[in-house]
Amino acid sequence: MKIADQLISRLSERTATVGIIGMGYAGLPLACRFAEAGLRTIGLDIDCAKIGELAAGRSYIGHIGGERIARLVQSGGFVPSADLTRIAECDVAIICVPTPLKEGNIPNLEFVLSTARTIRRHVHPAMLIVLESTTYPGTTEETIRPLFADCGLVLGEDLFMAYSPEREDPGNTHFRTQTIPKLVGGLTPACLKVACKAYEQVVDTVVPVSSARVAESAKLLENIYRCVNIAMINELKLLFERMGIDAWEVINAAATKPFGFTAFYPGPGLGGHCIPVDPFYLTWKAREYDFSTRFIQLAAEVNQAMPSHVVEHVAQALNHRGRALNGAEILILGVAYKRDVEDFRESPALSIIRLLEQKLAKVRYHDPHVPALRSRYLAREMRSVALSRDTVDGADAVIIVTDHSNVDYSFVIRHAQLVIDTRNATGPYRKEGDPVLLA
Repeated sequence: MKIADQLISRLSERTATVGIIGMGYAGLPLACRFAEAGLRTIGLDIDCAKIGELAAGRSYIGHIGGERIARLVQSGGFVPSADLTRIAECDVAIICVPTPLKEGNIPNLEFVLSTARTIRRHVHPAMLIVLESTTYPGTTEETIRPLFADCGLVLGEDLFMAYSPEREDPGNTHFRTQTIPKLVGGLTPACLKVACKAYEQVVDTVVPVSSARVAESAKLLENIYRCVNIAMINELKLLFERMGIDAWEVINAAATKPFGFTAFYPGPGLGGHCIPVDPFYLTWKAREYDFSTRFIQLAAEVNQAMPSHVVEHVAQALNHRGRALNGAEILILGVAYKRDVEDFRESPALSIIRLLEQKLAKVRYHDPHVPALRSRYLAREMRSVALSRDTVDGADAVIIVTDHSNVDYSFVIRHAQLVIDTRNATGPYRKEGDPVLLA
């Protein structure tokens, strides 16, 4: 029996061991699914604090319940560990580590390469290696594969390699890891076959594609599609604002068309690890082909400029009330990058806070999902304040940056001196004469 068939058999019989490196928003839910499917799963991360939480049966990700973690750990099906050498125990190694940007919007594959080198030191026959981290087309084939060239194993015969992009959407109650279709691109036909069999154990729909490059490109397209459309609607919002037209009403009116239109909504800028970052992975790679992705770069520039627009809007609104931004008390509502999650990576709130403080405003924030805020973008650590009448009334301006569903916006409107709403969160409660401005 071929080695590929042996590994496929072990996966089907649930006797294989799966190692997932990176216990973040992509890796942890995937690890839970493999463990729930009956495959022994080792969750690996260099962050000992995270591993300690998981080992104690606690979750640090809001939409993944602690009781779920505790059940899987207690059953022995899920083994959290900070010892990356345990990858040697695994038949499947899945890389779910961050792919940030360096200065100048240059792709940073430091974590991917470090993880791949660790796997290389412990690689063995009949092993499947899958990259899930978002990256530019060609990474799996051109960057990861060469690291294993001298390992003594033949790709497609006794070593298998694939790319399968993560598609997690934290806070989305309609889709979960099991129900989101999984793209898989292998470096050889045998690699594709083995990788598909691995994911068939944990997701309802596996979508094989012709190559890892196609899978890598599809992931970028998904995020660039959102980036470009959000940029377009942000630009239109700025125009409609000057024209005295409610952008949200325009969008909702257009959305009544049952075909040919998908509604996107404006905001204070992009956040999260994917959409603000991923377009630059493609624009960087495009330069190798002497191609300028002008449309994508323009979209990124429009979105990156939105925090500055919000701050300027606040300054003008305060000025009309005879108040300077210098020394003004500002309350930010919501610092997470999206509604009802605790993740504040690349959140536009970080840029807004920094810009406000550079203009000598006094900034506080309230976010029921983010009790403490630490970021390289901020000069200090901040902590969430209670949403009390004194807190709201004592602010010269309240800026709604993230529209969490568990915030009482009618309370905010009643007690605030001025509300700058970047998400139309006050829409259902707002009436003529209220101190609310859309931005």
